[in-house]
Amino acid sequence: MASPVTQIVTKTVASSTTASSTARAAAQGGILEHGDPSQYDPKNPIIVFIIQAGIILIFCRLLHFPLSKLRQPRVIAEVIGGILLGPSVMGRIPGFRDAIFPAASIPNLTLVANLGLVLFLFLVGLEVDLRFLFRHWRHALTVGITSMAIPFGLGCAIAYGLYHQFREDAGLKPIAFGTYMLFVGVAMAITAFPVLCRILIELKLLQTPVGVIVLAAGVGNDVVGWVLLALCVALVNSGSGITALYVLLTALGYVLFLTYAIRPGFLLVLRRSGSIDNGPTQSVVALTLLLVLASAFFTGVIGIHPIFGAFIIGLICPHEGGFAIKMTEKVEDLVSTILLPLYFALSGLSTNLGLLDSGITWGYVVGVITVAFSGKMIGATLASRLSGMLWRESFTIGSLMSCKGLVELIVLNIGLQAKILSQRTFTIFVVMALVTTFATTPLTSAFYPEWYQKKLDLWKKGKIDWDGNPILSDDNLSDRDFTPQDHTSGTIQKLFVYLRLDALPGIFEFIALLGDREVTVKPKNRKHHLTETTEETEAKEVNSTMSLRRWRKPLDIHGLHLVELTERYTSLMQAQVNEFDSYTPGDPVVNAFRTFGRFNAVAVAGDVAVVPQRSYAETLLTRAVDASADLVLVPWSESGNMSEENSGDTMSLRSKSHLPTGPYTSFVNHVLDSAPRTNIGIFVDRGFSSSEVELDVHGHHIFLPYFGGPDDHFALRFALRLAQNQNVTLTVMYFDIDHSSSGNASESAKAPITSSRPMTPKNPRNASTFSLQIHRPAPSQKQDDTFLFNNLRESLPTALRSRVAFQHTPIPSATSTDPLPSITEAIESDLNRSASTRSGANAPHADAGNLVLLGRGSDVNLSSGPINGNASAATEVVHALGRLGASVFCCTHAKASLMVVQSVKGNEDDDTVPAKLRREGTNH
Repeated sequence: MASPVTQIVTKTVASSTTASSTARAAAQGGILEHGDPSQYDPKNPIIVFIIQAGIILIFCRLLHFPLSKLRQPRVIAEVIGGILLGPSVMGRIPGFRDAIFPAASIPNLTLVANLGLVLFLFLVGLEVDLRFLFRHWRHALTVGITSMAIPFGLGCAIAYGLYHQFREDAGLKPIAFGTYMLFVGVAMAITAFPVLCRILIELKLLQTPVGVIVLAAGVGNDVVGWVLLALCVALVNSGSGITALYVLLTALGYVLFLTYAIRPGFLLVLRRSGSIDNGPTQSVVALTLLLVLASAFFTGVIGIHPIFGAFIIGLICPHEGGFAIKMTEKVEDLVSTILLPLYFALSGLSTNLGLLDSGITWGYVVGVITVAFSGKMIGATLASRLSGMLWRESFTIGSLMSCKGLVELIVLNIGLQAKILSQRTFTIFVVMALVTTFATTPLTSAFYPEWYQKKLDLWKKGKIDWDGNPILSDDNLSDRDFTPQDHTSGTIQKLFVYLRLDALPGIFEFIALLGDREVTVKPKNRKHHLTETTEETEAKEVNSTMSLRRWRKPLDIHGLHLVELTERYTSLMQAQVNEFDSYTPGDPVVNAFRTFGRFNAVAVAGDVAVVPQRSYAETLLTRAVDASADLVLVPWSESGNMSEENSGDTMSLRSKSHLPTGPYTSFVNHVLDSAPRTNIGIFVDRGFSSSEVELDVHGHHIFLPYFGGPDDHFALRFALRLAQNQNVTLTVMYFDIDHSSSGNASESAKAPITSSRPMTPKNPRNASTFSLQIHRPAPSQKQDDTFLFNNLRESLPTALRSRVAFQHTPIPSATSTDPLPSITEAIESDLNRSASTRSGANAPHADAGNLVLLGRGSDVNLSSGPINGNASAATEVVHALGRLGASVFCCTHAKASLMVVQSVKGNEDDDTVPAKLRREGTNH
């Protein structure tokens, strides 16, 4: 008989053997072992989560593409995507919901989405700058409160019918009518502040009085709405009224604790770590996110939703030094691209349009939409009108304040989770949120179109009456034209510069020539290679130069740095903050520009505009016209892209035989084609600010090919303005093309003269065929061109005679059929002789600092032959620089910088802005 010990050992071994044979490890081969990845496994939920998230993100992005063309916010696409994926559409496909969104997987999806919601409310708090609210407290008080009070009252009225009609729906928590009424009132009164900011910027209204009022009212509306929602949630979650009071008092004490205890300590940590000036460190980011989670935990456990704790932490974060913007950059991409779309898609999944199955239900849908829209419209419009706004402005404010957007959806989801709303009433309110948000942009554009904005701006400035007729004043009557004898003014008193990081060196060197900084080189050391002077002449020139410097008017230069407005929240914050000069002082490009002005005795001012890339040209020209600029200087991009960062192409424009083309070329063309009221200069830097030579000693040489016409007239005066700098020499060469021919004069006058002889660039691989097209000027135009050239040459001041040379180069009829070789040869010869005189024949970088200045509409133009083998690139470059400018860049061996100027278009007098406004107003 076996002993008890033997029996125990035998049973243990047997049980172990049985367990090992039946409880084998799960298959690790996945689909290779015929596993189903869509089968939900509670122990490994990540696979199904990836499938769900991928479908949601792809679906929402595809929907957003067409909706973005209608200027609709992304939240519209996310909610509609959720509705399509939910029970309303695709959920009706048999087995779809069980396969893609099984009920057991929804809690995991909800957890991730709610984490994204908490972080998003933290970002909303960062975006809300209370300083703006305090600065515009009157607008926030009148428009903000009125636009909340009226829809809140109407919401309370319709809440009575909703409460009694749908309180028997499944899934509702027994609540008092007062609590339900409070929730519906908040849902009607709230405005989506983040979406509102994007719409204002998208429609370029942020700088208008309408934008300021809406932004101030939106901030106040946002804060008050979250407070009322917290009160509503506290009432729902508490068992009695006294408990709700305790919850609210605890929340108030917590806010005071964060404001007066946590915030000072947090600021101390930020200053000691340098995070305010240099951006948050990784440790500071971790500390901030811990505060967000801890605050969300606290507000959640006391009976208020966790999002309120995250929102408060965002409010107490400082905006000094751009800390709030830099913190947002660390968090926003993950939240806005993955987490938040999941949350709003879940809203759509919870929306069932099939529940709107009766006439009374659709009646309440229409009623809720009417109450939400009319309440906001009436309240905000009346308050704006009483504040002194015009009716169109008031209706625009009302339309903007009716925007619900993502904030409304957050409120509705809280109501659904708290069982205040049933799925039916939730669907009713989601439809209302979609309709009001979708209608905001079209209504705003209809009430406040661009032509009306321009008319209103001119009317408020006293330039036109209300009917659009111009009002003449001393400023309007001032004549800004210059006589041919006027060398000193050069038609440039106000210069407007497009600031780009990659073009700053060339811009700085060019502007320095226009400044009044004392030069370190004596005037006698800088003379033209074609002139000869004596000591007596030099002494006269020195005295004349001093007199010229005393007479010359100071130059005002305004720079504008354009920052692209993207879908990121940081772009919205930059645009919002920039409206009251908190972002511009921290911009490195503007700061470098201001520092340059102080060191070069030039009066400069800089600004930053955060706008969509498609609005760059319009914004640049609008700011230039507002500044009454005489010339807008636009530098060329080395990469051909709008980005200011180095694209990795180490070759500068000096090393290239062709201009890079891309989006920047289209931008330049847009500027040139849309600038009827100001002169434009396109600057292509090819070593103008070269660090290889000392330009204060080496100097600059400018060559101006003169053919005649308005652009050349302006270029000639501007070149003489540059020549007033003692480090500049100038050659003005008048190419007098003889248009006569031995054939039939009448026939040749009708047909353009072209050349088929190829021009060979320096790089034979990029060889292109060019041909010229000669436009014969009218006799009177020809006489004016010759008169201006001779008059300026004869009246040249003494101070400029040793550094400026006028040359007349006739091109006989035998050569005029193909004058380009003669022109390019003359340009190269003059630039090479100047470089040899200044630096020696064999000196390295002897041609640094050379500049070819020409008019865009010169009489000599290249035909539309391909440039560098790329016909489309040739078309864009030639359109921007003129055909002569493009050929000089590609076909000359001299590596000179290039500046192409376009004068004010002559048709502006026949098509004035007030006339346009009258026509557009009549059409509308």
